[in-house]
Amino acid sequence: MSLVDYIVLLGTMVGIAIYGIWHTRGRKNLAAYLRSGSTVGWGTIGLSVMATQASAITFLSTPGQAYESGLGFVQNYFGLPIALIIVAAVFLPIYRRLNVYTAYEYLGHRFDSKTRLLGAGLFLLQRGLAAGLTIYAPAIILSTVLGWRLDATIILTGLFVIIYTAVGGNEAVNVTQKWQMAVIFAGLATAFAVVLAKLPDGLGLTGSLAVAGGFDKLHAVDFSVDFHQRYTFWSGILGGVFLSLSYFGTDQSQVQRYLSGSSLRDSRLGLMFNAVLKIPMQFFILLLGALVFVFYQFEAPPVFFNHSTWNAHARGETGAGLRAIEAEFASAHADQRAKIEDWLAARHGDDPAPAKAAMLAAHERTEALRSEARQALAKADPHAPTNDADYVFIDFVLEQMPHGIIGLLIALVFAAAVSSLSSELAALGETTAVDLYRHILRPDASDLHYVRVSKTLTAFWGLIAIGFALCAHLAENLIQAINILGSIFYGVVLGLFLAAFFVRRVGGTAVFWAAVAAQSLVFGLYFTLNISYLWYNFIGCAACVVFSLILQAFIGSRAAAAPVIASS
Repeated sequence: MSLVDYIVLLGTMVGIAIYGIWHTRGRKNLAAYLRSGSTVGWGTIGLSVMATQASAITFLSTPGQAYESGLGFVQNYFGLPIALIIVAAVFLPIYRRLNVYTAYEYLGHRFDSKTRLLGAGLFLLQRGLAAGLTIYAPAIILSTVLGWRLDATIILTGLFVIIYTAVGGNEAVNVTQKWQMAVIFAGLATAFAVVLAKLPDGLGLTGSLAVAGGFDKLHAVDFSVDFHQRYTFWSGILGGVFLSLSYFGTDQSQVQRYLSGSSLRDSRLGLMFNAVLKIPMQFFILLLGALVFVFYQFEAPPVFFNHSTWNAHARGETGAGLRAIEAEFASAHADQRAKIEDWLAARHGDDPAPAKAAMLAAHERTEALRSEARQALAKADPHAPTNDADYVFIDFVLEQMPHGIIGLLIALVFAAAVSSLSSELAALGETTAVDLYRHILRPDASDLHYVRVSKTLTAFWGLIAIGFALCAHLAENLIQAINILGSIFYGVVLGLFLAAFFVRRVGGTAVFWAAVAAQSLVFGLYFTLNISYLWYNFIGCAACVVFSLILQAFIGSRAAAAPVIASS
């Protein structure tokens, strides 16, 4: 990175943070600190909801996912619009009628204190770990490709977010996320334009899509019923509905976003904004990754995209084998490019099949060499990370983008990281302050006292997230790792809320132990079965509801309570 890039990066991020702190100075009222005084418009809600979900992992990992596997990951979001409609119709009116600060307060109204604390506890556990991954994911990549110290990158990112989130609370998160999303949209549009400009003359978007399709990178929808297939239409619709219902309906990092709305209508419009735009946005990011794949069919890519790790071993005394693979890969890639050009020339002819078969055979050879390179690297250093998919996009940015734009796209990554992390830390501090501290320790303190406690707890969770990030190690593709973590917990939490909304005769004791049993079941299945992680959202939710009915029948109806249902 050049001086210009650093000026763009630091100017963008520091400017946004200072604006957030200045805009929210002097907030001492609990409602203003935690819910922005419920004065936020639907546009800000929509952008804030989107920014909370779209972490740096989305922009670092998703293009690499498309580079490796094509557009199929978009199926992960197929259930999201359905889930958001349900949240807007059922969850949101109830939360607003009860005037709750957190979703888990509702569980206390409907059931009892122990169920409220269980719901809050599961959220704190899952989101506390996720906050660590939110810091670690971009830090591990950026520190590698930019040559920064990993621990320093983690600490500086975490402290940067802690300062403006703790000072300004939920309103600071809302106002900064608007500008962070502006940086993200500008960065994505710029990256897309540069990729197209870098493609060979005469290829264009149509030709690029033809090449991507020739390598099966545009296969977005899989209607198979194979439970072992990670992404299918059915797992995306069913598992995706339950994952999105859990995330948007019960995860406080999202609930606090739309509870800030000035009216029920504004909150609903903010959710519908995401229902309409989220899938196109994810598709666009995946398509960007597919175009980067096409670019590297004509421009020689590295045999391993994590340059720092590869060079550290390839240039050492034992690196002769790695260098030999690298040279063979360069030769194989040149042959593959020739075969692609032959196929492009023949694809409108009478019989393009032989040319396509030769192209695919050449591609299999290059992929086999990439796999061989990863195996050789693992043999040279068993502790070396061998999954380089997360480095594809950032490598393209640093190697192919002009200076200034590099700074903008690095700012995109940091903007996504801090926008998502700020929401998570605000939600963790808020939930701990409201559902634990105020509910158990100090139920009658002043608003000013609770604001100070919330700020302290937000900073506390930020330090916990930094500590976890410093100890983290991920083998999975990052975007998958964060979704897997959510799927393990989200289904059970959603089961608590669905039982509260719709199962009249279930009481607190039954649903509490049902949730404990369901969570234990999910843990057991995750470590023993090999199925798509999306199914655990459905399994956890269904098990919680079914177990609660069985336990309630055994316990009897004396602990049952009527549900709290609000009209919309």
